[in-house]
Amino acid sequence: MITRMSSLFLRTLRDDPADAEVPSHKLLVRAGYIRRAAPGIYSWLPLGLKVFRNIENLVRREMDAIGAQEILLPALLPREPYETSERWTEYGPNLFRLRDRKGNDMLLGPTHEELFTLLVKGEYSSYKDLPVVLYQIQTKYRDEERPRAGLLRGREFVMKDSYSFDVDDAGLERSYDLHRAAYQRIFDGLGVKYVIVQATSGAMGGSASEEFLAECEVGEDTFVRSSESGYAANVEAVATPVPPALPVDGLPAPQVYDTGDTPTIATLVDWANGVLDREVTAADTLKNVLVKIRRPGGDWEITAVGVPGDREVDFKRLEASVEPAEVELLTDEDFAANPALVRGYIGPLGVQKAGFAYLADPRVVTGTRWITGADEPGKHVVDLVAGRDFTPDGVIEAAEVRAGDPSPDGRGVLEAARGIEIGHIFQLGRKYADAFELDVLGENGKPVRVTMGSYGLGVSRLVAVLAEQLHDDKGLVWPRAVAPFDVHLVIANKDEAAVAGAQQLAGDLDAAGLEVLFDDRKASPGVKFKDAELLGMPTVVVVGRGWAEGTVEIRDRATGEATAVPIEDAVSAVVAAVRED
Repeated sequence: MITRMSSLFLRTLRDDPADAEVPSHKLLVRAGYIRRAAPGIYSWLPLGLKVFRNIENLVRREMDAIGAQEILLPALLPREPYETSERWTEYGPNLFRLRDRKGNDMLLGPTHEELFTLLVKGEYSSYKDLPVVLYQIQTKYRDEERPRAGLLRGREFVMKDSYSFDVDDAGLERSYDLHRAAYQRIFDGLGVKYVIVQATSGAMGGSASEEFLAECEVGEDTFVRSSESGYAANVEAVATPVPPALPVDGLPAPQVYDTGDTPTIATLVDWANGVLDREVTAADTLKNVLVKIRRPGGDWEITAVGVPGDREVDFKRLEASVEPAEVELLTDEDFAANPALVRGYIGPLGVQKAGFAYLADPRVVTGTRWITGADEPGKHVVDLVAGRDFTPDGVIEAAEVRAGDPSPDGRGVLEAARGIEIGHIFQLGRKYADAFELDVLGENGKPVRVTMGSYGLGVSRLVAVLAEQLHDDKGLVWPRAVAPFDVHLVIANKDEAAVAGAQQLAGDLDAAGLEVLFDDRKASPGVKFKDAELLGMPTVVVVGRGWAEGTVEIRDRATGEATAVPIEDAVSAVVAAVRED
């Protein structure tokens, strides 16, 4: 197929769009692949849609190869199934809610566990019908508070979501493993640099959960991996190695000191090192952060989170620990309404005395002694011992995870990196089957509750991920598997014979089965070359000054290498380059 740029719906831009922050967003807009319609919502132009379709088809091939069957569910959904699963409330403000003309509550689907479960319940009734894997490639909607980075964090996006239905846990594990391997083939085929990490299940529910993260500095997800083993995890899923409990016998009694104006950890440490007879660091202090937590359908509950003073509370880890509940920091109004909570001088004893829950970091084990707030302005308590002087109401994973921390598997230390989530697989188990009573008749004639898996993959996001990972200072560098065209043919010579020769070459490349983007515009060679670099086709053929000597130039967009070949060998050379990739 030949597409002529003189008639292609395309306008490239020389300047970055004002709202673009990351390279993929800048380049996809500048190259005319997408256009912004509203915050977090984008239109796909011809070149962008071709890349998107190529990724979509690769995903579809791999899903079909594991025996999955494609369906398509509606994006506009009724409220009732999401009430049954409690996600009408759990999703909170991220859910697009609306009403039809009759006043019925509806939503735009963020994900489709409920509908898939009901579909299988309505069609299947026997263990003989299972296992089955169904999938769709469909638009999803989430009302992101701050959509950013173009296609990486949008309010409308396209996702492949598949669901496995099995009669037992062994079957679920097989379905999970099939998806895991298929995802690896998809991402390997695209040339994405990625890592598989342990993850939390979040609002999806379930047990085993892994994320596929594309390694990228602009990624919103922080993950860690061991320096000596294969351990890798999203920071929300890292389990802090718990130190052994220490004896409490012989430890000094707690003592309250007047510490003056010391509302921060830094000022408290300075005070301690000027008064106490030992060296004190921030790790010897206990930082107590006051938050309020609201579980679905409930009221806000004040809770204190205690972490070693040398660490910050990571709100993503905190939110993951209490999900599906909402969590917020206490406001000035909250402190005013609870005078027992003295900001800057809060301690575990005062929190519990006021009737609020006190949750502590796993490192706060019996026998550890701390310097922390004494619940009075300007006062702190020294040598407050966990397990002797106070006992937390529970343990919570909320402290930041840092490079250099010991790996949870006991091998090496953690290294930190950033990534973009491109896939997430879950062993859902029976959460949704229980909610909708999805049973089949078992081999013994008794009802069996079905077990499920859920497997998401960001199709539209992968377009941005590839642009993010595969670009240079000149433009996009598409891998062969998804490039809009196999070859970009540029006429850089106004000689009539060269123009006619380029027309013939385009036809020959087409006849060889290649998709050709033919730049036949009456523009300068400089403009054409800049556009060829910006658009990013893997192979560029230039009909230029060498035509008079009987040669054309073949450029490799990824390496920048240019080779002059005889005109009569051009087609075979381009075909060889395409097949080599």
